[in-house]
Amino acid sequence: MISAVSSISSMIDSPAAVTAIPTFSAQPAAGAAAGASQVSFSDMMAQVATSSIDTLKAGEAASIAGIQGKASVQQVVEAVMSAEQTLQTAIAIRDKVVAAYQEIARMAI
Repeated sequence: MISAVSSISSMIDSPAAVTAIPTFSAQPAAGAAAGASQVSFSDMMAQVATSSIDTLKAGEAASIAGIQGKASVQQVVEAVMSAEQTLQTAIAIRDKVVAAYQEIARMAI
C-alpha cells in the first residue's frame, strides 16, 4: 500500500509537465505582485505524498507498538484513525484525478 503512494510521488517529479503556480496570500494585489513566491504544483503534491506516507508508517508503527505493549490503546487508536483519514483522502484525490482524466479523454478534438 505504501509503495503505491510512493509511486505517485515519483510520477509527480516530472516538472516539465507542470508549471509553477503562485501561492495565495491575504495581501492586496499590488503587494502580492511584488513579493509573491512561486510554488510548483509538483512540489506541493510531492510534499503531500511524503506526508501521507509518513502518517501511514506512523499508524503501522503505533499498531506494532500496541501489540508489543509499548503504546497505550488511545495512542494506537489515534494513530490508526489518522492513517485511515489520510488513506481516505489519498483515495479521494486519486478518484478526482481519474475522473478528470476521463473527462479530458471524452473531449472532442
